Amino acid sequence: MTVLIIEDEAAAARRLEKMVLEIEPEATVPEKPDSVERAVEWLSANPAPDLILMDIHLADGSSFEIFEHLEVTSPVIFTTAYDEHALRAFKENTVDYLLKPVRQAELDAAFDKYRRIHGKPAPNWQKLAAEGNEGNNFLRRVLIRMGNSFKLVEINESVYFYTRDKITFLVSGDTGKRYPTDYTLDKLEEVLDRALFFRINRQFIVGIKSIREMQMYSKGRVKIDLEPETDQETIVSVERSAAFKKWLVEN
Repeated sequence: MTVLIIEDEAAAARRLEKMVLEIEPEATVPEKPDSVERAVEWLSANPAPDLILMDIHLADGSSFEIFEHLEVTSPVIFTTAYDEHALRAFKENTVDYLLKPVRQAELDAAFDKYRRIHGKPAPNWQKLAAEGNEGNNFLRRVLIRMGNSFKLVEINESVYFYTRDKITFLVSGDTGKRYPTDYTLDKLEEVLDRALFFRINRQFIVGIKSIREMQMYSKGRVKIDLEPETDQETIVSVERSAAFKKWLVEN
């Protein structure tokens, strides 16, 4: 998805981008306009983004002026230090109205609201885990580009996959090495054997062989220690926890 951030404070724009990528690691965050004029120029010259995060007070005026210059068809999450504009904001195509400093949990909730209103319904992870892949057309090996050469990595040597900075990495259980791949986690979720691999959250697909230890976590979630170790937290998301526990015992 493409998320446009319209914000006149560079530090706030960078922070919002980081928070967005925590929620949607594969999102595209293009140029961040800092004024009404630049926002109008960008929206006029580019396809409509999937979502806009918009500050109300910009360098050259109020962001409500953007709606006077062109029709904004994208849903908007307003971010502002002032609450007096909420009524006006909800007259536009508004998903949510967040007060600064925006917190990660609040932005998470706003994205969930966006998905409910504008996106696809959340997948039934328990059903997917129970069904597994149809047929035997699973991905068997991955071709890794390494400079001017290639390396072939067998899937049965792979223990988990994760995304960081919009890149998907494959981790080898034999060597512990991490290789960048051309796959997204969404695509891998389609082609990997679900008896062996499970997507625990937006950042990780884990293999059954990679799980070293598990602990109960808040809200019924499960925290996983992986082998080889990772410096990222690997916690099964709330909506996938039930299916994950079922996957552990039925595959």
